[in-house]
Amino acid sequence: MSGEAARLRAAFDMLGIAPKQIRARGLKRHREARRLVPVGLGTDGRDKFLLKDAAQAWLAMREAAREDGIELLLVSAFRSIEFQTALIRAKLDRGLALDEVLRVNAPPGYSEHHSGRALDLGVAGRAALDEAFEHTAAFAWLRAHAHRFGFSLSYPRDNAQGYLHEPWHWCFRR
Repeated sequence: MSGEAARLRAAFDMLGIAPKQIRARGLKRHREARRLVPVGLGTDGRDKFLLKDAAQAWLAMREAAREDGIELLLVSAFRSIEFQTALIRAKLDRGLALDEVLRVNAPPGYSEHHSGRALDLGVAGRAALDEAFEHTAAFAWLRAHAHRFGFSLSYPRDNAQGYLHEPWHWCFRR
């Protein structure tokens, strides 16, 4: 078993995730990116990282939005398997049910954030990672222009993966 596979098995065991839950939803596995480049600070004040091609596209897209009067804030980018595991564990420790958590957070190994190509975006004056982002000028701008930079909305309403609608989550697909 590879190192990453062993880490995933340990994470699934700790979180109580059964492989059949993954298969039932048809989730796609995402390997952890290795060669990441910094793309600036996120809204949490921490450095964020993406793969080089995704980073270049993100920076160009952010600048184009800025030129159109839209300020896109970077909330989240690359996440390790361990970070994803800790995120889910914290929600379980607060008493949330596993099925509820997995409608919002991908299981470790299945998050697009592992790939180094996914972004969570926000705007000033609005709560981060909130469905209300869908009603912002930033979201309208992304819907109209993100494809030019290789980004697409991963989890629209009623998506096949069974995640809640995430208008803030965009993934680089070139």
